[in-house]
Amino acid sequence: MVEITIRKRPHSEAVITQRKFFKKTARGKVIKAESRETAVIREENETPNDRNDRGIRKATAWYKDHVQLNNPPVRGKAPRKQPTFVLLTEDAANRQKAQKEGLVSLSVRKYVEGMKDSSQLLDLLASVEENAIEPTRAAGGKQILYSEYLPSATLISGVKAGDLQQGHFNANQYNYLEGSVSVPALTKPVLLIGRENMNRATSGDIVVVEVFPESEWKAPADEVVDQDSTLKNDDAESGDEDEGEDDIVTRTESKATSTDKRTSEKQPTGKVVGVIKRNWRPYVCHIDSTSLTSSNSTSLSVQTVFATPVSRLLPRIRLRTRQAPSLIGQKILVSIDRWDVTSRYPEGHFVRALGKVESKEAEQESLLLEFDVPYRPFGKAILDCLPKEGEQWVVPPKSDNSPEWRDREDLRGVTICSIDPPGCQDIDDALHARRLPNGNIEAGVHIADVSHFVHADTPMDNEAASRGTTVYLVDKRIDMLPSLLGTNLCSLRPYVERLAFSAIWEMTPDAEIVNVRFTKSVIASKAAFTYEEAQIRKDDPNQKDELTEGIRLLNSIAIKLKAKRMAAGALNLASPEVKIHLDSSESSDPIDVEQKELRETNSLVEEFMLLANISVAQKIQETFPQTAVLRRHMPPPKTNFEKLQDILQKRKGLTLDVSSSGALAASLDKCIDSEEPAFNTLVRIMATRCMLSAEYFCSGSVARDTFGHYGLASSIYTHFTSPIRRYADVLAHRQLAAAIGYTPLHPSLHGKSHVERILGVVNRRHRMAQMAGRASVEFYVGLALKGREERNKASGAGTVTEEAFVIRTFRNGLGVFVSSLGIEGLIMFKNDMQFDAENYTLSIPTPSGPPVTISVFDKVVVRIEVEKDKNTQRGRQWENYIEQ
Repeated sequence: MVEITIRKRPHSEAVITQRKFFKKTARGKVIKAESRETAVIREENETPNDRNDRGIRKATAWYKDHVQLNNPPVRGKAPRKQPTFVLLTEDAANRQKAQKEGLVSLSVRKYVEGMKDSSQLLDLLASVEENAIEPTRAAGGKQILYSEYLPSATLISGVKAGDLQQGHFNANQYNYLEGSVSVPALTKPVLLIGRENMNRATSGDIVVVEVFPESEWKAPADEVVDQDSTLKNDDAESGDEDEGEDDIVTRTESKATSTDKRTSEKQPTGKVVGVIKRNWRPYVCHIDSTSLTSSNSTSLSVQTVFATPVSRLLPRIRLRTRQAPSLIGQKILVSIDRWDVTSRYPEGHFVRALGKVESKEAEQESLLLEFDVPYRPFGKAILDCLPKEGEQWVVPPKSDNSPEWRDREDLRGVTICSIDPPGCQDIDDALHARRLPNGNIEAGVHIADVSHFVHADTPMDNEAASRGTTVYLVDKRIDMLPSLLGTNLCSLRPYVERLAFSAIWEMTPDAEIVNVRFTKSVIASKAAFTYEEAQIRKDDPNQKDELTEGIRLLNSIAIKLKAKRMAAGALNLASPEVKIHLDSSESSDPIDVEQKELRETNSLVEEFMLLANISVAQKIQETFPQTAVLRRHMPPPKTNFEKLQDILQKRKGLTLDVSSSGALAASLDKCIDSEEPAFNTLVRIMATRCMLSAEYFCSGSVARDTFGHYGLASSIYTHFTSPIRRYADVLAHRQLAAAIGYTPLHPSLHGKSHVERILGVVNRRHRMAQMAGRASVEFYVGLALKGREERNKASGAGTVTEEAFVIRTFRNGLGVFVSSLGIEGLIMFKNDMQFDAENYTLSIPTPSGPPVTISVFDKVVVRIEVEKDKNTQRGRQWENYIEQ
């Protein structure tokens, strides 16, 4: 049986393509050809593919004859014009055989070329083989630049035998000619030096590497190597093949990878010999205007140009387009199609334009696309899962017959409140505390009962699983759930009754847990405070109402809970967080930037959320030991801290003990500079970057002794407290509901493989959401600084200057951290300076007098200018060193 899809086109032609399944669409229909005329029996020595191709050709010929026989000429009428039947196939051999049999057969590209106004459509076609498009000037006789990958079977057997190693490829943000692959068999990542050894790997690819003998191991380069500067004269049309230019690039890259600029400790080196899984997806780029051969906006000639990705971790993409002049100054989306061994760059195709660079709309969309954030509107099938009452939905009156009240505890009379950041609309959690007659304390954490509204295996549940998390940008929020739930029906707003899932502890006054119980509940929050409002209320001695006393009681318990965690070895780490002041909610123009202030009430909420998550983790793991949804933070390899340890020892005479989380916490407490209060925070930020990322996992998929959370010093942990914005919490809610006998567990959460697959998606979405949030802050910090710069110029105040700490030294530059803005910058020098890699110092000549020596941890003053970033085409903060 052969299946044929007829795509309806103008009556003059019918396009036939093979399909693997029957599919009816509004534009076409499926003909089921199952008769002697189309029967195809495999011939001797004929491959299955050849037999299939022959079947397609025979069915096409049959359908052509069938249409003609059923449209005979009518006497007295002009003969009907018969349609032309076109067989579309990318198989050149199949096309040739079809043409010999009298059929019209074309590739998709050739077919599109014959259409009216085809230029834009042609740009959208992927280039999948060398002869799929018109070749470049030097398509013939290309030289081999990379090694061919080993066969898949060889890669698999090599990894299994331990002869080869597998891991994720990580590009170096400071040096495009270096990358690394962390592998389980080695304590340090495998260093890949030069194009040949990175062998066409792109950031995030799962690759297989061959590790070189120890005699060939090297240290990472200690200079910044910028792709744009090194390759600025490369020609998109003939850059790989023009010997003169190729020699120049090769010599420049060879110099950049030379061993005389490697003074650090050696680490394993190797070479990529295969790619298990590509991380390719559509990338946000802009056209490099210098790569155009013609800037005539009316020209429709094909040009080969460079598309520069926003991410500095990606190589330039060679692109063939007829729209190049009109795309200059636009953010565009580009997909990589292939990367041949003869091409210095991957080749791709244009997908669509996003808008003018630096326009807010284009920047927002490009940021979401850059980090693969799903932002499409919720479809009808998803919205149909919402309560029919919409915003009018309320908790019904208490009744034994009401499904909402079944097995729920009535906590509406308890004095409960929420404490959140300013402007929070999706209120996940609320708290209460009160003294018990026996002298103990009852404390409760009440979480929005999202699983009551989001049922397993529904369109809304599947969409939430796909999104994984809500993404928070500076001026907008990309919700995981429709806003009707997230900011209304599930949100624990004050003064309204809401469904909740409660964890309630009885504790001694010393914060020792006597017991804990979990229950579905109905609550009515008495107030919604910001952190600042709750802090003011707590500190006001004149406030003695029940709400305030509850906050004070919660705070007293939280202080003791935190002390216990710290004593157990929990880490008090730091990350740079800033607050963007916007002109108004409508314009979202940034006015200024300041550091976020953390108050005691921030810690209050954090401690009770941690306690709830730990308590729930213990319960669901006891009940579902094979499929519990948990979260872990693996201990970092001690080698991750070697550089920081060495810097602290040499620059400050301080020791960092990383033998355990408790030892590290104690060491960090001792990293103090009496003359610089911010030094301890800086060290904590640098220590945080040595850590591994926390991840969700299925309890039955890993060994029990790897469940622990290193940073929290907890043996088990999960996420339960934010189901409005995190899908992992929704799964934990379903498991907890089953664990307390409230509802049976959905079959999907009994399957380990299903849970693993879902959590794999959630982990990725969580990482991308974090990066998107940081990029949004960076963009708005740039806009705010640009505004500050313009105001300074108008008032004659001069340029914007800030104090910064040196966090990294290179042979040709400095990495600095501006704590007041939460940003990092790179100060580049045109010439190599006197560089002491052993002691992390750089000597900078001065116009008069001796050179100035700068070291890691030194405080400097930098001049900050906002210029257009060559990669992102957004405003970028650019630091210039002024003085020490």
